[in-house]
Amino acid sequence: QLQLVESGGGFVQPGGSLGLACAASGFSLKPYSIGWFRQAPGKEREGVSCISRSTGDTKYADSVKGRFTISRSNMKGTVYLQIENLKHEDTAVYYCAATSSYVCLMFGDFYDTWGQGTQVTVSS
Repeated sequence: QLQLVESGGGFVQPGGSLGLACAASGFSLKPYSIGWFRQAPGKEREGVSCISRSTGDTKYADSVKGRFTISRSNMKGTVYLQIENLKHEDTAVYYCAATSSYVCLMFGDFYDTWGQGTQVTVSS
């Protein structure tokens, strides 16, 4: 059974950068479209980015465009989320999610499998 593991979270000062990774234990993520979501305390889960399995098409939420970059290494079977110019409002638990669909959407219900999340805290 596919299990996702996020890594790379931590404490960062405003303006800093961070790289998150999403991997699957014992599996490659190559046959999956992957979405990244985040949930801040007291707020609803928000889709921030996704990448499709076939063409590698990417999508971003307006709130993160220009600062977040999603990418995938099919060789490593891993999906990455690079975050630049971090802001206080980026503080959240970040989750990756997988679907076998050929396209990606930033709706949580579209995904079948979720990781446990990794905490990103932006603080001075």
